[in-house]
Amino acid sequence: MKRTKWIAFLCFAFLMAGLGANDALRGIFAPVFQNRYDLSGSQLSLIVTISYVGNLLFLSIGGKLLDLFPRKNVAMAVTAVWAGAVLINLVTDSYMWILVSMFLALGASTLLNTTVNILTPAVFAGYAGLMVNVLFFIQGIGTSGSQFLLGRYAFHYEGWKWTNGILSGIAGLVMALFFFLKVPRQGEEKEQEKERIKKEPDSKVFWIFIAMMGCYFIGEHGIMNWLMSYCISAFSMEAASASASLSLFWGGMTAGRLIFAPVVQKMGAVRSMKLFGGIGTAMFCAGCILGEGGVWILGASGFALAILYPTMVLLIQQIYPSGTAATRTGVIISAATVADIVFNMLFGAVSSRWGYGISFMILPAAMAVFYGLYLKLAGILKQN
Repeated sequence: MKRTKWIAFLCFAFLMAGLGANDALRGIFAPVFQNRYDLSGSQLSLIVTISYVGNLLFLSIGGKLLDLFPRKNVAMAVTAVWAGAVLINLVTDSYMWILVSMFLALGASTLLNTTVNILTPAVFAGYAGLMVNVLFFIQGIGTSGSQFLLGRYAFHYEGWKWTNGILSGIAGLVMALFFFLKVPRQGEEKEQEKERIKKEPDSKVFWIFIAMMGCYFIGEHGIMNWLMSYCISAFSMEAASASASLSLFWGGMTAGRLIFAPVVQKMGAVRSMKLFGGIGTAMFCAGCILGEGGVWILGASGFALAILYPTMVLLIQQIYPSGTAATRTGVIISAATVADIVFNMLFGAVSSRWGYGISFMILPAAMAVFYGLYLKLAGILKQN
């Protein structure tokens, strides 16, 4: 690669690794926050809930900003917001400031992730598909690696502080690299492609997509946010063991997207979702129902579930006309994210009243509903 491409790759790679680690912090340090600030289950769940509110707000505003202003400038501004959020954690020590930092950090992180997806095809024209997969792999390494290392060596409040210090350094490095990043002007890299005329699917398909993706978000994100607390509180597991099972899940999600990408390309979105969705859902539900003995099965389910989210997004693009596909994708993902918010509010209340053993069963129930809705969707698509 040319020097400019290497600068772009390093900029995006450091950013994605930092974002991956950033997204894992709320799940890893939830028990630490609970002990330090004497939080109830509802107060703890509010940390996760407020981060999803940040996701919705930043995405809704950021999408318009990316169209109105140069995308490099927007990316730098949002990176500065992310840096400010992690700096807040270095200089404060209270539950309220944790809520503020999570709102800003996770909202900015989600928007930056989307921005990298938009910038990559323009910066790496000709091999964008390869680079997107590599960058998502790096993000997954940041997530699973931080879960494993922090759970073993930094599962305490001091570890929370120096972790945010490292993230602040990454944000500063990315900001410096952005100054040297060359991004083609919007519209320069667009290519006109002819597409066969597609009919807008029935509204039933749209609502099934929202409900299906919402249930999937509850299952996948519920593992990231609550598996550590579940293992420690329900089974009295050591933090190192609990974080190892969590890192297995996300390590599988990371590796699976690279390993099974050729299979998805060969089988197609519909058949791939049916195969991997069935295997992953069965393992996920079995792992939850078996309790402590099934934690490792639950962790291993990440390998099968890995391709589901990107393939769902691909499926939306395939069945909706090009003129409405992007709009439908945005509305579906945003509406499905609301399920995350409602779930985390409900999870906190249920765990406070009945314990983690009962509340955690919401996750396999959601995954079972997800797969049932997918089979219904696949049937509708086959008929059409």
